[in-house]
Amino acid sequence: MLVPDRNGNWLNDGISSSFENFTPLKAGVFDYSTNGVKTNRDAWVINFDKEVLAYNINITIAAYNSEIDRWINSKRPADIDSFVQYRDDKIAWSRDLKADMKRERYVEFDPLKIRSAMYRPFTSSYLYFDRVLNEEVYGMPTAFPDVKKQTENSIIWLKVGSDWPVFALVVRNIPDLLPQGGSQCFPFYTYDEDGTNRRENITDWALGEFRSHYGDKSITKREIFHYTYGLLHHPEYRTRYAANLKRELPRIPMAPDFRKFAEIGAALMKLHIDYEKQVEYPLERRETGKLDWRVEKMALSKDKTQLKYNDFLTLSGIPPEVYEYRLGNRSALEWVVDQYRVSTDARSGIVNDPNRDGDPEYIVRLVGQVVTVSVETVRLVRELAALSIDQA
Repeated sequence: MLVPDRNGNWLNDGISSSFENFTPLKAGVFDYSTNGVKTNRDAWVINFDKEVLAYNINITIAAYNSEIDRWINSKRPADIDSFVQYRDDKIAWSRDLKADMKRERYVEFDPLKIRSAMYRPFTSSYLYFDRVLNEEVYGMPTAFPDVKKQTENSIIWLKVGSDWPVFALVVRNIPDLLPQGGSQCFPFYTYDEDGTNRRENITDWALGEFRSHYGDKSITKREIFHYTYGLLHHPEYRTRYAANLKRELPRIPMAPDFRKFAEIGAALMKLHIDYEKQVEYPLERRETGKLDWRVEKMALSKDKTQLKYNDFLTLSGIPPEVYEYRLGNRSALEWVVDQYRVSTDARSGIVNDPNRDGDPEYIVRLVGQVVTVSVETVRLVRELAALSIDQA
C-alpha cells in the first residue's frame, strides 16, 4: 500500500528517511530566509553598465509616471490591461506594475538604488533595486538594506527546485531569483530596513543544539554558517540526498568533524566571495593580429580545453577539473562564457555589453580567476569528501 510522506508525496524513489533526522536549514539553522529578487523586466532593470542602466531606467520611469497621469486624467478606467500603452521600447508591463499604477505609486529616479547584483553564478551586474520596478524584492531589503551592508554581510544563495541540481554559492551582492525553480537566500546578518539593528541570523536554538551535540561551548554562529556551507558542498551529501533535495530545502546533519567542515566551509566562502581577487590561472595565450580585449561572444572548443576569447585571443590549457565544479546545469566557467557576451533584448532593443571601457582586460582576467576558483573549489571539495557526514 502506498503511503504519502509528510509533504504529501506519493512517489518516494531515492528518498532517504534519515534526512528527516537532520536540522532543517529554514527555521532551524537560520531564523530568516528570502527569495532572490524577481524583476519581471530584466532588460530594463539589470545591466552590466551603470550609466546604460540609469539611462534605461529613466526612460521606463518617465513612461510609467506618464501612464499614471493619463489614467487619472481619463477618470481612472477600471480595465487597466486594456488602458495601458504597450510600448516595448519604453516599458515592460507586468501584473504588479499595473497594480502599482492603479495605486498611483509614482517613481522617482534615485542613483542610490543602482546596486551590485549577482544575476547568475559569477556574473556580477547592476540592478535598479526598487519595490515598484522590481516585481518582487521579497525580503532582500532585510539582508542588504543599503550599499554598506553589502560589504559586511554575506548570503548563502541556494538554488532550489527539481529541474537543476541544488547548488549553494555565497555572495555579497543582491542575488537573482534564478530560473527553473528559483532560489532561497540565507544571510548571516539581518537588519531593519533602515540598516539598523543588525543581528546574527543563526538561531539561538541551533547554537545550543550544535554546542550540546559536540560538547563544545566555544562554537560560534559564524562557525555554524561556515559549517553549513561546507556541508552543502559535500559530494556524498549532494548525491545521497539528491532526491530529498529536489523536494525540499536542505537539512543539515551534525557530522563527526565539525571543526574541519567549518574550516573548509570558511575557505570556500572566502574563495567564492573574493573570486575577482584571485590570481589568474596560467592559461596559455595564442594571440593573432591587432591587440583587442573586446568580447562579443566567447566559445569553448569541443573538448573544452580551449576558449576562443575573440578573433585576437585564444586561451588553452583549461584543466579538466574546472568542469567538476558545477552550479546547476553548468560549470562556473561555462556560466561566465554564457553570460559575458554582448546581447540585445529582442523586445526592447536594449543592449547589454559586459565590456568595460575603464578596465578592458576585466573579462580575460575574470576567465583566469574563475578557472583558479574552480580548481581550488574542487581541491577543497575533495578534502570534504574524506569526511564522514553520518550523524552520530
